[in-house]
Amino acid sequence: MIPLDGRRVLVMGLGLFGGGVGAVRFLCREGARVTVTDLRPAEALEESLRALESLPVVYRLGGHEAADFRVADLIVANPGVPRSSPFLKIAGKRGVPVTTEICLFAERCAAPVVGITGSSGKTTTTSLVGEMMRRKTPRTLVGGNVGGSLLDRLEEITAETRVVLELSSFQLDRLSDLQWSPQTAVVTNFAPNHLDMHGSLEAYKRAKRQIIAHQGEGDVEVLNGDDPEVRRWSGRGRRVVFGAQRTSNCDVYIDDWHIRHRIGGFEKTVCPAREVALPGKHNLSNALAASGAALSRGVTEADIAAVLRTFKGVLHRLERVAEIRGVTYYNDSIATSPDRTQVALSALPPGLVLIAGGYDKGLAFGTLGRQIGRRVSHLVLTGQTSDAIAASVPAGSATRILRADSLDDAVSVAARRAAPGSTVLFSPASASYDRFRNFTERGDRFRQLVLDMRTGDG
Repeated sequence: MIPLDGRRVLVMGLGLFGGGVGAVRFLCREGARVTVTDLRPAEALEESLRALESLPVVYRLGGHEAADFRVADLIVANPGVPRSSPFLKIAGKRGVPVTTEICLFAERCAAPVVGITGSSGKTTTTSLVGEMMRRKTPRTLVGGNVGGSLLDRLEEITAETRVVLELSSFQLDRLSDLQWSPQTAVVTNFAPNHLDMHGSLEAYKRAKRQIIAHQGEGDVEVLNGDDPEVRRWSGRGRRVVFGAQRTSNCDVYIDDWHIRHRIGGFEKTVCPAREVALPGKHNLSNALAASGAALSRGVTEADIAAVLRTFKGVLHRLERVAEIRGVTYYNDSIATSPDRTQVALSALPPGLVLIAGGYDKGLAFGTLGRQIGRRVSHLVLTGQTSDAIAASVPAGSATRILRADSLDDAVSVAARRAAPGSTVLFSPASASYDRFRNFTERGDRFRQLVLDMRTGDG
């Protein structure tokens, strides 16, 4: 590990999700001389800056300065900063090492880690595993891409603590520099995403596979046997496969409408599948993934069942917001890719009103368009990807396509078109960056628009 006391450390990309804030706090606590640089101006980073206002930090906001990258002893880059960044290349020419918040944590974490990745379902599965693990080990901490930083809690983490991390492709790509993988690795699924940042499907896949690439023989890999890509993955860890049906290759599965497993050599029942509180086939898959991870860490079937029966979900992930005048509204702002929206459409009754569109990440919408044609009565589009999504809906489909100038306008249009007894689903199939800082801000806005209708303020 690079010593930090007295070193000039440049934090590149403060961000708004807490990882940058956690890194700055940790670095200051370790005695580093910290400079923060971000392309966004101060007013866009107000929350993060407020959390750091008492610390001795130098800020370069609204742009990067090449000189800062030349004189730094260490750069802590936001995981979303591509390796091809010209500023990182400047640092590279000077031999300045680059790390990330999650790498700083992984190097110093004294506890065994359960790491979860996948193109969708990461946060729900991470939250489920965290709740299950707390039943066995109350001192279980959850962090990573799910929000916040565990660097602030390093001092309380011992070998008896348990840590559960959601790991994005960007975080895993940087963790490969350490040749680090978690002791228990979970892969929920794989589908094209973030190609605008990774550059190719192969590069994205390579980043995801880092979660098992450096495991040892005593580690565990929990893999989705229903996913044609993931089921081919293999590392050195003990293999636990989950799937919707009982097969010779599955260790956690559905059999006779019950969640069952044969980890440990004997078939045991967790609970009836119908008792899982989260709706949709995709959440049943998440439940199987979480169960496989928890069982591998010694959590009992009874404790796993108790969590599955009571866990209601995570904000912005097929979140039921309200029922207004007989219409049910769902917030699925986390759907930043077409496959996520396809999952949401499959979880809800057909004939719904879908609000979609946003920042263009260069993904294809063909398969989603065909599903929209089968399941959506009205499609309300807004944002950069509107034309591409509209073009993906088959000609002759009964789906009526409508346009909106903003999310506010889209919610108003959807509310007028939705009949009592129907559903309005906000699942953009696109990133948020054309109009919002992140999917959380976008989902919060949708929720507020819906609740304003209920209170008569909208």
